[in-house]
Amino acid sequence: MSTGSVHRLSGSLRIGVVGGGASAVCLLDALAQRDVVPTAIVLFEPSQHLWRGRAYQPDATTVRVNAPPDDMSVRFGDVGHFESWVRARQLLLGPVADHIDPRSGARFVPRAMYGDYLEQSARAALVRLVGRGCQVELVREVVTAADRTDDGVALTTPRGDRYEVDYAVLCVGGGRPTDLFGLAGAPGFVPDPYPVARGLSGVPRDQDVAVIGCGLTAVDVVLALAAGGHRGGIRLLSRRGVLPAVRQRPIDYELRHFTPTRFRAMAARGETCTLDDVIAVMRTELADSGVRLEDVVRELDATGAEEPVGRLRRQLLSVHDSWLGLRILQRAVPDTGPDVWPLLPEHEKNVLLQSHYRTIMSICCPMPPSSATTLLSLVDSGQLEVVRGLEAVTPVAGGGFEVVAEGVARSADVVVNAVNAPTHRIPPRAEPLISSLVGQDVARRHPRGGLHVERATSRLTVDNRPDHRLYALGDLAAGSLFFTFGVPSLVDRAYDIAGAVIGDAVVVPAARGGAMQAV
Repeated sequence: MSTGSVHRLSGSLRIGVVGGGASAVCLLDALAQRDVVPTAIVLFEPSQHLWRGRAYQPDATTVRVNAPPDDMSVRFGDVGHFESWVRARQLLLGPVADHIDPRSGARFVPRAMYGDYLEQSARAALVRLVGRGCQVELVREVVTAADRTDDGVALTTPRGDRYEVDYAVLCVGGGRPTDLFGLAGAPGFVPDPYPVARGLSGVPRDQDVAVIGCGLTAVDVVLALAAGGHRGGIRLLSRRGVLPAVRQRPIDYELRHFTPTRFRAMAARGETCTLDDVIAVMRTELADSGVRLEDVVRELDATGAEEPVGRLRRQLLSVHDSWLGLRILQRAVPDTGPDVWPLLPEHEKNVLLQSHYRTIMSICCPMPPSSATTLLSLVDSGQLEVVRGLEAVTPVAGGGFEVVAEGVARSADVVVNAVNAPTHRIPPRAEPLISSLVGQDVARRHPRGGLHVERATSRLTVDNRPDHRLYALGDLAAGSLFFTFGVPSLVDRAYDIAGAVIGDAVVVPAARGGAMQAV
C-alpha cells in the first residue's frame, strides 16, 4: 500500500458505519490503509464497551480467545499485527503472563486483552483517518431506519435525527443465545453468560449447574466456574454432545490447490461447481501432503458418533501428531470456504448446513489444549459430565430445574444458557433498520437468515442486483456467505468493502465530470 500522496475526492465521500464492534474495527482499519481518504465517517454504537462487541468485554482472564494471534489480526495482509501488539504491550508493562499454551506452544490471550487490542486498533485507525483529513463523528445511538435516497442513504436514530451519507455499511453484529426452552425469568436461569465475571457471579459454588450447549461458549462457562472454585456438579447438555475439537500444535502450511484464487477465477468466468468437484480438489490438496481423504472423512464422521469424552481424550493425545489432515481442513474452510460457497447449488448448501454444520464448526473452531486439559481433569474427578440427547429443561416449583436427556430426568439448581449465538439471525436491536430497508425493496431477507449480499463486494442485493450504496459485514451476510464470524473472514470482507466503496466513489464522480485532487 502506498504511503505517498494522499488523495481526496473533490466530491463527497461520507460513510455511515452502523455498529461499533469487531467488524467495524476491521472496516476502519481497512479504510485507514487506503490511498483515498473518506471525507467523513459517522459511526453509530450505543454500547458502553465500544469496539469490543459481546465477546471481548472486560472479563475474567480465564476466558481466552480460542485462536492464536495469526488468526486474530485486524490488519489485512499483516497476520503478525496482533502478535506485534502483544509484544509491544509486554515491553511496556514489563514481565506479564505470556499466555502460552504449555501443550501446543501457541499463544491464547484473554478475551478482555483482545478487546484492548480492538480498542487501540480502532483508535489508531481513526487517528490516521483524521490526520489525513477525514471528519469522524460518533453517535451513541442505534439506527432504527435507513432511507435510500437518489444519491446515498439517510440513517435515522430513535430521536428522529437523520444522517445523510453516501454509503452505509451495516456492522450490526450477532445476536445472543436463543432461549430454547423458554426459561427467561426463571430463578436460577442465566440467559447469557458473557461477560462471565458478571454473568456467573451469582452462581453459588455448591450448587449443581446445567450448561445448555457444548460449544466454545459452554467451554468458557466450565473454565470460569472451575477457576472460581465451583464445587458443585457441572453438566454440559446438548442434543449431539459435540465438543469443540482440540487444536493441534501449529504447523506452517500454505494451500496449494484448494485456494481462494482458484475459486475466485471460476466465479469470474461464470462457472459453478458441485460438492463432488470441491471434494476432488480437496483430495488433491491432501494428497500433496501425503494425507488420504478417507482418513479425514473418518475423523469427520467420528465427530457426532464417538463418545464425547473419549473423543476429547483421543484428540488431546494427538496435539503433537504430525498428521496434517485436520490442519489442512482448518486452514481451507475459513480461507477458501467463502469463495467456494457462492459456486455451489442451493440444495447442496442447505444439505451442508442442515447435516454437517456442527461438525464443521467443531473441527474448524477448536479449543486450546489447555482448555481441553481442564475439561478432562474435571471429568476424571467426577465433577463434570457431558450428556447427549437433551430433550427438555423445565423450572421446578420451589426452585431449581428438571433436565431430561435421552429419557432420563436429572435435577439442576442453576441453568446457564451457553448455546452459541446464531450466526444467521438478525439481532432484535437491528430488526427495525432491516425492516425499513426490506420495506423499500432495497434489501431482501435470505431464507437461511440475514440478507442477500454480493460475494465480491458484500453489497446488498435484490434479485441479484447489487446496490452500490449499501453493504453488510459480519453475521448479517451469513445467509449468502459462509464463515462470516471469524476475524480472518471479517478482515477479508472489510477489505473488499473498503475497496468497493472507494472504487465506486472514484468512478461515479469521474463519470459525472468530477475529478480527484492530490492533497
